[in-house]
Amino acid sequence: MNQPANSPETPWPVGKVNDQVKGWIERLGFLWVEGQLTQVNVKRSWKLSYLTLRDVEQEKSVQLTCPTDMVLKMPTPLKDGDRVVVYGKPAFYAGRGSFSLWTTEIRHVGVGDLLARIEMLRQQLAKEGLFDPSRKLPLPYLPHKVGLITGRGSAAERDVLAVAKDRWPAVQFRVINTAVQGANTVPQVIDALQTLDADPEVDVIIIARGGGSVEDLLPFSEEALQRAVASAQTPVVSAIGHEPDNPVLDNIADLRAATPTDAAKRVVPSVAEEYALIDEARSRMAAALRGWVERERRGLENIRSRPVLADPMTPINARREELERSRALINRDIRYLLDNETNRIAALRAQVSALGPSATLERGYSIVQVVPRDGSGPEVVTSYEQSPPGSQLRIRVGDGSITAAAMAAKPAD
Repeated sequence: MNQPANSPETPWPVGKVNDQVKGWIERLGFLWVEGQLTQVNVKRSWKLSYLTLRDVEQEKSVQLTCPTDMVLKMPTPLKDGDRVVVYGKPAFYAGRGSFSLWTTEIRHVGVGDLLARIEMLRQQLAKEGLFDPSRKLPLPYLPHKVGLITGRGSAAERDVLAVAKDRWPAVQFRVINTAVQGANTVPQVIDALQTLDADPEVDVIIIARGGGSVEDLLPFSEEALQRAVASAQTPVVSAIGHEPDNPVLDNIADLRAATPTDAAKRVVPSVAEEYALIDEARSRMAAALRGWVERERRGLENIRSRPVLADPMTPINARREELERSRALINRDIRYLLDNETNRIAALRAQVSALGPSATLERGYSIVQVVPRDGSGPEVVTSYEQSPPGSQLRIRVGDGSITAAAMAAKPAD
């Protein structure tokens, strides 16, 4: 069937619009929908009851319309914050233009089912590496400003602020109060986390709640919150009480604290403990310095007590005496050598004198030399042939020399 024309000249009346929307919506049929109950409005005198079902991770909701007797017959009464699965058919009431889910069955989500889903999410995030210790951000040693996300006026807020101020009075806080259970928890905590993460003065963020039942802690195991914490650039501390079934936030956060009080102690150092550490370090350094000075003083005393420093001239005098003794020995040895050599030379000289020509001349011998006519030096005559008649002769005797001429020359008989 063709839809009637719709134009500025032929607009639809409101009733037509609502009828069309009603037809589109009701064609969806029955659906199973999961969420968290808020604004449970049930009265025995009413034929129908009206509830609101909210998404656990987003600010979205749908109105539920269901028979009151069905609600009253449920084994466990419905209350705000219950996690449920409903079976219903989308309905659009054309008269007032409102949408709701006509509900015929409501089931509580059991704790076992919730824990199983949490465990599945935990395994999924672990496979993605979001629990890896290498990606955990270190906490600052002394934070200038601490961001705190917690319930308004809660014991967790009082504990964190009181303990932190007691440990380090100068520490500053930026507190953002949010819902800590129920359907509004996840979107409000994510918004607060992003606000504090964008603040350059905030050095660390604490998400705190003072424990609770498994159902109360469900928002802190929702996937949207885990991914928001994983993407934060500021270290995040999880302080969601001490339940044995810890929320997934404990795994994804950079540090898990057992309680809000423990978180304050882990994030903010104790000024008294720091002063004690400083005093201890100062005492240890002073003791070490005194010990070093004492060791050096004893070492100096040992050095000063040595003879070389007690009388610096002692080794010099000892060496001078050794030098004098060595010099005397050297002089003695030299004189001894000189005397020996002098005597030996005198003996050799006596031998040379006894064997030399002078001694021979003194015994009556003479040396005859011939003077060549060419003017060369005289030659000792050893043969008669060297001095033919008329040759000029020089005769050397012991006390002088005689010049003579050769009269004749002949060989020996």
